[in-house]
Amino acid sequence: MRIDEILRNLYQFKQILTPFIILKKTLVFGASLKPNRYSNLAIVKLVASGVETLAFGLKTGSVSGVDISTSFDKSNDIHTITLYLNSKRQEEYYNKIIALAPKRVIFNPGTENPEFYTLLKNEGIEVDVACTLVLLSTGQY
Repeated sequence: MRIDEILRNLYQFKQILTPFIILKKTLVFGASLKPNRYSNLAIVKLVASGVETLAFGLKTGSVSGVDISTSFDKSNDIHTITLYLNSKRQEEYYNKIIALAPKRVIFNPGTENPEFYTLLKNEGIEVDVACTLVLLSTGQY
């Protein structure tokens, strides 16, 4: 079998299985209304991938039908938090993020924070230093 046939078969297989895959609720933390920001693009891609998406940012608005909240409300059943805040700006949210008890926190490029990794791991929360956009585009999300 040639590589193009394999890829075509994999694509068809993914198309068949996608409706049966339950994607976990994700909070984009540090969401922006600016279309050129990676957090904005992450919201667009998450929604397009069928992931239930919430967003927290400095300004209210909507991206791909997802309302960006400026208040930090305790949400239930958040599986993943994907961070788009630098390490200094994360500090004020440590306790609030931990209180949400996500299964995983993704530290996108520019958000790396070894101090926070330790706090999260001590609470049994998975730390993933990766790019949400790459994870989504490669089917590893």
